[in-house]
Amino acid sequence: MPLHVPPAPAPALRSVLTALGSPTAVREARTSSLRTAQGPLTPELPLPVHVLDRITPEGMSATRLAGWRFLIRCGDRALAAAETRLTPDGWAFSHFFEGPYLASTELALQQSESTAHPYQARLLSLPSLYMLTLWLHGDCASNGTTGHPAPTDLLVPLAPAPPGIAAHRPHRVAELLPVLTLRVTRPPLLGSPA
Repeated sequence: MPLHVPPAPAPALRSVLTALGSPTAVREARTSSLRTAQGPLTPELPLPVHVLDRITPEGMSATRLAGWRFLIRCGDRALAAAETRLTPDGWAFSHFFEGPYLASTELALQQSESTAHPYQARLLSLPSLYMLTLWLHGDCASNGTTGHPAPTDLLVPLAPAPPGIAAHRPHRVAELLPVLTLRVTRPPLLGSPA
């Protein structure tokens, strides 16, 4: 069943297109692949980036929308990503970047295309664990800007994943939550103040 990708806000897409059309923005980007690209660059697969600030034994806090991420393609491959963020004036281009999360995101999206259940694709960042996941949200009708990981949603850790958590292996939120909770709330070492 194909994944549903929510449409990005039009101002977010326009800000990325403007940055791609700016020789200064592309030249000053810390992404050599953009500077040396031969051919047109196109933003594709807009994914809302949600941040999960707190994981406790009681569960996960609500997520907050931090931005939209677009994969930047040249021909048939993703060279970089562009991120936008919400400012008081609306959606604005933030930065271009490259690195291991690009290929990992593409692989996770490809693997997720074969799921039997329809999902909406999102990204979920867990800063306390230095972890980024593809969040397969069960509510495909959502606009992608709000929500909370439901127990039946899937999280696919992207590489590089934290030690002991397998990248590209889908986990139901209800199954992964105890593992994440244990990692965040480690017991104090012997002899240390509680």
